[in-house]
Parts: sequence; structure tokens; C-alpha cells
Amino acid sequence: MVCCNACRATKEFGMANIGQLRNLNNNDLPAALELSTLAGWNQTADDWRMLLDLAPDGCFGMEVGGHVVSTATLLSYEDRLGWIGMVLTHPEFRHHGFAKQLFERVLAIADSLGVKTLKLDATDQGQHLYESYGFKSEQAIERWFRPGSLDREISEPSVEFTKLHQLDREAFGADRWRLLEKLARRGRCCSDSAAYAFSRPGRSFSYLGPCVAESAEAARQVLEMAIGEPNAGGWFWDLLPANRNAVAVASEMGFAPQRRLMRMYRGEELKGNDQLVYAIAGFELG
Repeated sequence: MVCCNACRATKEFGMANIGQLRNLNNNDLPAALELSTLAGWNQTADDWRMLLDLAPDGCFGMEVGGHVVSTATLLSYEDRLGWIGMVLTHPEFRHHGFAKQLFERVLAIADSLGVKTLKLDATDQGQHLYESYGFKSEQAIERWFRPGSLDREISEPSVEFTKLHQLDREAFGADRWRLLEKLARRGRCCSDSAAYAFSRPGRSFSYLGPCVAESAEAARQVLEMAIGEPNAGGWFWDLLPANRNAVAVASEMGFAPQRRLMRMYRGEELKGNDQLVYAIAGFELG
């Protein structure tokens, strides 16, 4: 496990500021998962694997003593938008500049690719750091939670969401169809003529999103289907509180706000149609 290996590396290297910055690969999945688990995040090994599949040249780690102890990822949606996520450092290796080096590498890669806009979802602790790199606050984003239910009616999902490609592009502000195709194979995908919603397993709780819909009624219908089978654990749903319809639907479905982050951007200001966005794809995905 990374926790034990990283602690062993700490003893061997005396917490010296020694590290090799490199691209992550599939052999690093256990180490990456351990980092997100130590942080209390909900990502699974499949989430990390999907990031590596989508952005093999955008997933970076800092290696010390043969063990990955820090990570950062850049997922590019063509050259229009780049999304930064998974900025993590093992507790034994914090305050030694590893995350800073990785973050600067991600920024340099994005600049070299000509990415017009960079975005990320920042905690209170990270917001000041990102501001020092020229990121500006765009809007709040909230995580909502609902305990599991054992008495839900099960609905059969629909997977015919390709006709909603243009609607998603309008909502998100960039083309993320490759991501949606992968998510469709990871869990439930439910849609009708005016909305779609996804759900997938998480490390601690199931995850609801993304969801794009033309109306609150359409959103509620596909979200109910996406929840599907009974789940005794619970559900996470990340939404933009600026979309009051999304807040209303989440409340009606028994969800309550749990934490708040700040969506930030660097470069050209880029916003889709937030009134169509009822759930995001994930803090690391947009």
C-alpha cells in the first residue's frame, strides 16, 4: 500500500525535497487510489483508470523512493477547455513543493497545447494558491448528499443519449463526448428527448451525474431513473447552486448540501448554459 511505502520512503529519504516528476501509468493506480482515499475523496480505481485513458499525457505524479506521493491531472476538451483535478499529496510529503511542481507542469502543458480556458474546483484551502497563479472565482459549486433507500421502485435505464450531444455542448461550453461515452459504460445512463443523467459507483457512496436537462421536470425524471436500484449506502450529487431549479429538484429528492467549493478559471472566460446543468460529472472532470 502507498501509505506504508510512502512512510518507508520518508525514512529512507529523510523528507528531503527529492522527487522525480513523471507521467502516471496503469501501474500507479494503487498509489493514486491510496492518495485520494487518504484525502477522503470518493474516486475509485476505475475513476483513475478512466482519467489515464482519456488523458495519458495529462496525468502526472511525483515519485520518491520508487513510490508516487503526489499527483495532478489535466483533462483537455480539445483546445477550448482544460480541467485540472486530483491535486493530491501524501500527508507525509506535504509542504515540500511537490504539488506546486506538478501544478506548474500542468499549467505549462496546457499553455503548450494552446488551451484557451483552464478550470478547477477549489477548496477553501486551495483557493488562495490558485489565485496566485492567475485563477479567478467563477461561481460556487456544492456537494449534496442523500442516505440510501431500500424501498425504491426500480426503473429500466435508457442508453439512447447520442441525440443530446448538442444540448450537452451548449450546457458545458465544450465538447466532452469522449468522456460521456466512457461514463455510459461505467454505470447507468438514462435519457429521454430533453434530458440525460448518469450514475456510477463511488468508493464511499454512489455518484449521481452528470445530468443535463431542458427543464426541471425532465431532469427529475432521468435522475430518478439513474438512481435505479436500492442503495443502502448513499448518494453524492454535485450541482451549481446558481441553477435554482437543480437545487429545488435535489431538495425534493431528499438531498441536502454537504460542502461548498469554488469553481475557478484562468484565461478566457468560458461558461456554458448553467440553467441546463443539473449535475456535474465530477470535481476532477467538470
